[in-house]
Amino acid sequence: MGKFAFIIHPIELEDIYRKYKFMRRWPKKLVEAVVKIVPPMKVSEITGIKSSHGETSGWFVSCSLTSRQMVTLPEDYVLEKIIKSCQKAEELGAEIIGLGAMTSVVGDAGITIAKNLKVAVTTGNSYTVATALQGAKEAARLMGVDMDRAEILIVGATGSIGSAAARILAREAGFLTLLARDERKLNALSQRIMSENGLAVKVTSNLKRAVPAADIIVTVTGSAEAVIDVNDLKPGAVVCDVARPRDVSKKVAELRDDILVIEGGVVRVPGEDANFNFNFGFPPQTSYACMAETMILAMENRHENFSLGRDIRVPQIDVISNLADKHGFKLAGFRSFEKAVEPEQIKGIRERALQKKGIPV
Repeated sequence: MGKFAFIIHPIELEDIYRKYKFMRRWPKKLVEAVVKIVPPMKVSEITGIKSSHGETSGWFVSCSLTSRQMVTLPEDYVLEKIIKSCQKAEELGAEIIGLGAMTSVVGDAGITIAKNLKVAVTTGNSYTVATALQGAKEAARLMGVDMDRAEILIVGATGSIGSAAARILAREAGFLTLLARDERKLNALSQRIMSENGLAVKVTSNLKRAVPAADIIVTVTGSAEAVIDVNDLKPGAVVCDVARPRDVSKKVAELRDDILVIEGGVVRVPGEDANFNFNFGFPPQTSYACMAETMILAMENRHENFSLGRDIRVPQIDVISNLADKHGFKLAGFRSFEKAVEPEQIKGIRERALQKKGIPV
């Protein structure tokens, strides 16, 4: 049985205030200054991850920087903080380490971090892609959106998750648009998809123009703030928000009852006694797919660097998906803004979208 660790960090200052309420009275700059000097530490012990083929246990280890600090502080400083957190995980006995949230985005997506450690590292991005697409397609089906005829938009298409998602969706999509800031990388990805699947995709860096036309959006930027404007979304649109921090503001839940936003990559882990001993807002026995990938590799004793860098290979995604099936990891239904979404709620969203379009329900 291999041991694993997963690196977590506060997504926003609100995460710190929940634990240390007295800090709400402090100026934000002072809170961030204090956060910076907190050393890495074991947050919790994870137990009971068990299937009929293997088992594992591990730890959550903290990296004390917020998402905003991860993208605004000097990259070398941020990488050093992440590496120190991973070395703490090594001391605990981890044989493979997963990088959570922005720690998997900074720099070269884990490559430099892995070079500075004695144990294996993964970002978990392969299984995140697999589960996000699985969830997006099922959500689209429930909303009555036909994948063959839908306008599909990938936001953050040139990142590691976005590019892999685009290449897989190109196998079955009729209309695919790739959106990112770097036009050179967009054109290279477009040509690669044409070569692999024969699909001519559109590319753009204009978010305000692309979002209103999309029926299905898979969004996975590395932004520290929401990037999609609630008012731009098309009635009946399905949005799979894989990014952490989110790319879609919580305002959608308050202002639009005709849009389905789901969280990408939420997974039920095997083991009746599985316990994270840490509340990250999910029901028991439920985790992000990136965490699950780390657990799966530990259960298989595959202590090897797995999902690193910006170019995730499609065969890697197939491998981790098959291993997940073997151990009983599976999608944990739908969640939207940290709440479960039941089929009856999706039916209501679909009906309101049809009404807005003037189509009889």
